[in-house]
Amino acid sequence: MIKNNVLIVEPAITPLSGTIEIPPDKSLSHRAAILGSICNGKVKINNFSSGADCKSSVDVIKNLGINIEYTSNNQLIIYGEGLKGYSEPINILDAGNSGTTIRLMLGLLSGCDFYSVITGDDSLRKRPMARVIGPLKEMGAKIYARNNNKLAPISVIGGNLTGINYEMEIASAQVKSCLLLAGMYAEGETVITEPAKSRDHTERMLKYLGANLSEERLKVTIKQQSELEPKEINIAGDISSASFFIVAASIINDSAIKLTNVGINPTRSGIITVLNNMGADITIINQREVTGEPVGDIIIQSAKLKGITIAGDIIPTLIDEIPIIAVAAAYAEGTTIIKNAEDLRNKESDRLATIKLELSKLGALIEETPDGLIIQGQNILKGGCECDSHYDHRIAMSIAIAALAAEKTVTIDNANWIRISFPNFIELLDKLRDKDYDKQVF
Repeated sequence: MIKNNVLIVEPAITPLSGTIEIPPDKSLSHRAAILGSICNGKVKINNFSSGADCKSSVDVIKNLGINIEYTSNNQLIIYGEGLKGYSEPINILDAGNSGTTIRLMLGLLSGCDFYSVITGDDSLRKRPMARVIGPLKEMGAKIYARNNNKLAPISVIGGNLTGINYEMEIASAQVKSCLLLAGMYAEGETVITEPAKSRDHTERMLKYLGANLSEERLKVTIKQQSELEPKEINIAGDISSASFFIVAASIINDSAIKLTNVGINPTRSGIITVLNNMGADITIINQREVTGEPVGDIIIQSAKLKGITIAGDIIPTLIDEIPIIAVAAAYAEGTTIIKNAEDLRNKESDRLATIKLELSKLGALIEETPDGLIIQGQNILKGGCECDSHYDHRIAMSIAIAALAAEKTVTIDNANWIRISFPNFIELLDKLRDKDYDKQVF
């Protein structure tokens, strides 16, 4: 339980076991709400995320004049008004802590012929926005932002866009998605080329809703759209959320757990590849496709992990999971080297710096490099320390898992940030620790 913004994690004295359902995928929920709002009709979204970030997307859309209803069982109903259905907002749009919300909505706002301003909380106002503002201005949007067009708040006067041929310097699903959304409003074609494949949820969902989009290796092309088809959207479980339990079961002796209904999109499942390469015992069963996305159930049993090198094209498929991968590496045998991950410095915190600082408090031997980390595995960490989330939900949860396998109790300050992406994280973790919880796995 988080009390007074503090989480106290006691070491696990028994193995983790049981079956749990992972909460809805945050990335898919954002995209379902945003794309649903520009469909031409009613869109029902099942298993929508209850995280604060996704609520930010819903609130922004509502302030653009779209009618949205929450029903029971995490269901969202959006009454889409088409690509030209947004109304000029009378208030500043607030994306909260959500980088996905502000960047994807900038793509849509750039296609709308009215004035709008979008901003976020203290953390979001420090995150770089030039990487989307630059190409949107090339397309014809009039955009003005703080710090020489680099930081929010951002004002937009949209409309009259023209497609561009854009080569991205860094693989980024948010940048790619922003430009694809703007491309639906742009005359001609918009062609985006990545240096490596980033998550492709936007492409899959746009195709599912009937968009004129094509892909060729690292190149995505979208043409101006007249409408998107309203369809029911089902959201799978979030593999980024699953990653904390996958690592926990891997490093705590004699553990065996099953995670049901998890998205296993290959552009997001790099953590499974990496952990398998480290020697993890992971099995995927009941594989199927849901709303254009691959889904499965994941069984994890504890294993002796070993250090490896993680670099190159796999990094975009696990960029959000590097903090928890660092935890796995701290409990592995040998050295783990993580490279080409400099984009982690632009997240809710500088995640290379914060994971190094906080894991070191537990006794990990970890070195920060300009683009990654070098971790000397030790099999067990001491704990017995006070850590901080740095207002970053993934840092808080990663430290909580590290503490679970440590020798002594760990305190995590500013732990409320866990609720940004995973409101029931502690509840599910407690179930797997509870000796009276139904332990059937296989």
